[in-house]
Amino acid sequence: MKKKIKGYYFITGSVLSRSGNVKDVKAAVRAGVNIVQYRNKTAQTGLLCREAIKLKKICKNVLFIVNDRVDVALASGADGVHIGQADMPFAAARKLLGDNKVIGVTVHSVSQAKKALALGVDYIAVAPVFKTGTKKDAGKPTGVSLIKKIKEISKVPVAAIGGINQVNARSVINAGADALCAISCVVSKKDAPAQIQKFQELFKKYKVSHLQMKRRRREV
Repeated sequence: MKKKIKGYYFITGSVLSRSGNVKDVKAAVRAGVNIVQYRNKTAQTGLLCREAIKLKKICKNVLFIVNDRVDVALASGADGVHIGQADMPFAAARKLLGDNKVIGVTVHSVSQAKKALALGVDYIAVAPVFKTGTKKDAGKPTGVSLIKKIKEISKVPVAAIGGINQVNARSVINAGADALCAISCVVSKKDAPAQIQKFQELFKKYKVSHLQMKRRRREV
């Protein structure tokens, strides 16, 4: 069953992590996240598969997504895969994974979002919202304005990623993001579990405020 993508979307940071992916994912699951993405750009395929299998077991009641690698997603029994514009085409990924798996796609423009929606993606990730050092080829920051534009046309959840921290998270949520991702400002900290919990609480707090504000506007 495809679980709803909302709240703080946890993504592993294999190079940045102080505790390691296993401990970080356990902390994320304990904090009640709805979705975990396994992202490891440096490991070889064997290690990726072995670690993905471990993480999948931890994510029993949490949506477990593998970044980029459809083969690793299949080998680990993951719930789906997240692909970028330069990764395996959506149609090929869907053919390999089947209709019951989740496929998310990163977009950098409204036109890319429209194309992804036409293909039938399960969710869209807008990136990078702000300047980020986590992904060297992330591209020019889109700002929160792109989130707003894509929310107007999207019937699937919209996640935001790139340079998001506890200071600018509110602007991302107010723009309508259904989920937000933050990697470096979480896994690179000594108290990563506490940081995950803070993002969970921030999302709930700001999302409620955002919905209340929208409701008041409709009533005026």
